[in-house]
Amino acid sequence: MPSLDIIGDDKLTLPGGEVVRFAHLDYAASAPCVRAAADAVAELLPRYGSVHRGTGVRSQASTIAYELARDVVAEFVGAGPDHSVIFTRNTTDALNLLARALPPGTTTVQFDGEHHANLLPWPNPLRLPAPGSPNTAVAALDEALRRLTGPAVFTVTGASNVTGELWPVRRLADVAHAHGVRVVVDAAQLAPHRPVDLTELGADYLAFSGHKLYAPFGAGVLAGRTDWLDAAAPYLAGGGASVAVGDRPGELSWATGPARHEGGTPNLLGAVALAAVCSALITADRAALHEHEQHLLGRLRDGLTAVPEATEVSVFGPDQPRVGIVSLHLRGHDPAEVAQRLSREHGIGVRAGQFCAHPLVRRLTGAATTGACGTAATGLLRASFGLGSTAEDVDRFVTGLAEVLRT
Repeated sequence: MPSLDIIGDDKLTLPGGEVVRFAHLDYAASAPCVRAAADAVAELLPRYGSVHRGTGVRSQASTIAYELARDVVAEFVGAGPDHSVIFTRNTTDALNLLARALPPGTTTVQFDGEHHANLLPWPNPLRLPAPGSPNTAVAALDEALRRLTGPAVFTVTGASNVTGELWPVRRLADVAHAHGVRVVVDAAQLAPHRPVDLTELGADYLAFSGHKLYAPFGAGVLAGRTDWLDAAAPYLAGGGASVAVGDRPGELSWATGPARHEGGTPNLLGAVALAAVCSALITADRAALHEHEQHLLGRLRDGLTAVPEATEVSVFGPDQPRVGIVSLHLRGHDPAEVAQRLSREHGIGVRAGQFCAHPLVRRLTGAATTGACGTAATGLLRASFGLGSTAEDVDRFVTGLAEVLRT
């Protein structure tokens, strides 16, 4: 059975001269690699070759591996015969691809609490203020779509990269579909923590990244309805995307299906690594993984009650279900400095800044200025965890944070 053990889980560090296990609590930025992904790459490397257009043994074996990876990912997201699974570089790349494939004149409806990857690429955006509750979100979307004329698409995160809160995706999708509007789900933070199924989510399109799903080999996925993708111009014009090219400009025909948007030599190793993790998660006890994560989340939030200088932020309130992400507003402290001290003095890796979600972080902190993406000119301190995280990691973070904030 493919292993979900974390590579480097035994990494040691020397804060203050003491040898401790490094507590990696920055999964939401990039999750560590699991053994299944590394093993899949190592197994393929001796047979690695170009895909689709070669007749040699390496090319044939690589083509089979690449298309099998696509099949596994399709199973992971519940893709059917009317869906395409396209390998991209990451979630940002996938969403940019889809944004360019929208029919002309399409309005994109979105809440302004999105990660920049799901906030910036879309044409004709109609931004709605981040709501205060799931019910408010559903009502706001319904009202916006009632007033809208012309074609539209609605795009939303499955889980916030800032607060970890789950958005009411299925309820929002039902509203959108009632108005004849397609739904795009940014599952970058959702896929590592919860099963993602196009039908169950009510999504027409789903995007996620390998580097957040324990497969840091440069691959991402766009999965969804084929018709818009086949009607759009190729994302990358070049070999693989073209079927025939004539002697004169414009004399050409483009491929249909995933090949249309996978021009050039694809990232075979990334696709195979990502599929290996998807396969491992398909067969894993997801209920047990969820229970462990929620135990750590509850332990962290309980521990933070003894650190009054750190206040957890949220969009929908403390009772909203969430994945293993907690962001803290540190009154009177620079989050970047705190993060540096946690690493240097306690062997803990966390993230400080605005997490490429500037409008949302400004609202949550009451800040009026914006620093560069990922900096902490104004911002929060974020701890995030997943496979491989332990109660000891959480306890050491709480203890270390209290000490740093009080000295």
